Amino acid sequence: MKIFTHFSFVSFSNSYLVGPAEGGDAIMIDPGIMDVPLLRLIEKNSYTVRYLLVTHNHESHIRGGRTLLKIYPAEVFGGSPNLLERDSTLLKDGDTLDLGGITIESLQISGHSSDSMVYRIGSCFFTGDVLSAGGIGSTPNRYARALLIQGIQQKLLTFSKGTVYPGHGPPSTIEAERRFNPFLQKDPG
Repeated sequence: MKIFTHFSFVSFSNSYLVGPAEGGDAIMIDPGIMDVPLLRLIEKNSYTVRYLLVTHNHESHIRGGRTLLKIYPAEVFGGSPNLLERDSTLLKDGDTLDLGGITIESLQISGHSSDSMVYRIGSCFFTGDVLSAGGIGSTPNRYARALLIQGIQQKLLTFSKGTVYPGHGPPSTIEAERRFNPFLQKDPG
């Protein structure tokens, strides 16, 4: 399995292309923009995007999906039944998918948005805006923030290791976030 990162200067967001080493059916996660460099990346690696995973329905994570779906026959998955102006496969917490021979587990972690999903592929976590290097997603109020932090602690930090691929910013690790993310530190007193 290969993982490619594509950065969008338009929305300062990351998109991820996941597929077999030899090419074939691939998964796109959060297409923030569909531009020529991303198209070249897909084609150069002999991929056909068959699956589109959306971490949450915010424009900076789906904008490129509209164009992508005009080029590739991708099935759309996410935490909403309607994404990119079409019906999508609604995922729930703990759902497991086999997409092109790649096993994916969906983890629903609310707080940043009601439809926020994290996708786990082995020890790789595609977190959207839920968790980033040294940060967590924005929330509308204190209750949503507490819900987000609780979800991260119960569903992500319980893993002993793993790589975090966020919607914005550089990759990180579960261990680094557990130890150093200031938003996830226990209150000392």
